[in-house]
Amino acid sequence: MESSSSKGEEGLGDYNSSNIKRAKLHSTLSALLQDPLLADVPKSPTLSDVDTLISLELGSAMRVSVLKLDGTSFDVAVMNSATVKELKLAVKRKVSDAEQSQMGHRQISWKHVWANFCLSYNNQKLLDDDSKLQDFGIRNNSQVHFIPYVMAKNAGRHSKRKKHRFFHGLSKRA
Repeated sequence: MESSSSKGEEGLGDYNSSNIKRAKLHSTLSALLQDPLLADVPKSPTLSDVDTLISLELGSAMRVSVLKLDGTSFDVAVMNSATVKELKLAVKRKVSDAEQSQMGHRQISWKHVWANFCLSYNNQKLLDDDSKLQDFGIRNNSQVHFIPYVMAKNAGRHSKRKKHRFFHGLSKRA
């Protein structure tokens, strides 16, 4: 009987030590993120964020400056082989992180944003999500701009649903 209770206590000891290790890891991570040298690391970084920043240091990623309509700008890091869609995702992540830290929980309708605005570089609209950024000439330290844009109704959108043809002909028979 004594051996089973000591095993239970060891299990709790392992659990408590893992919680202590986790707490130490979080405190060390938060202390590291306060370092000015790591200012470009997001507050809650994902593995892909860290990987992109490492690639940026190694030269296989680029920093792109995004100019907003109000004249302010922010930087995002994307891989050299990134597409327009990946740039949009980086912009979304950066803006969401900034809004979260400044204003708390706030949702932005990105569907609305991309329906009314687009990114441009050298007066070229970045509309095709599958296009490579390098195809537009975007390199490290390039600046893209948000510009107003209204998507044409028939450009890449599904047409309105038509009535079922099965029921269409039934009303004409007598």
